Amino acid sequence: MICLRHFIAEDIPALQKVYPDMTEQEVRDMLQQWHEMKYNGRYFEMFAVLSGSEVVGEISLYEHSKSAVSIGPTIYEPYRQNGYGKEAVKLAICRAREKGFRIIIQQVRTDNAASIALHNSLGFEIDGHGYIYKNRKEQPCYLFLMAI
Repeated sequence: MICLRHFIAEDIPALQKVYPDMTEQEVRDMLQQWHEMKYNGRYFEMFAVLSGSEVVGEISLYEHSKSAVSIGPTIYEPYRQNGYGKEAVKLAICRAREKGFRIIIQQVRTDNAASIALHNSLGFEIDGHGYIYKNRKEQPCYLFLMAI
């Protein structure tokens, strides 16, 4: 069983393992930005994915428009292949619905078989076209959509 909550100061050691190039102060600053729940003037919310009391990943919601949001799950390496990603995405979909969003938009790299399988298993539709994701070293991706 997993749950989502906002990151807290006690999570800094876990985050420093994930972001080893960041100083403790940089991680604290990142947490402060996450708590503002805005990025580039749009709604943004970052959650810790917890299994019991252990942080096993993170998941974000980012507003693309008044009705559309993306959900960005990351399960940390030692915890992958345990179903945490799927459960975290389900909880994030509920949060998106609570916030009034009606559409989930996901960009998934074409070489990310695990994420493709996850989105297919949750009922996302793929638009069938390949795109170049400019923010991620121009890697090819698919666009997944879901009405919620």
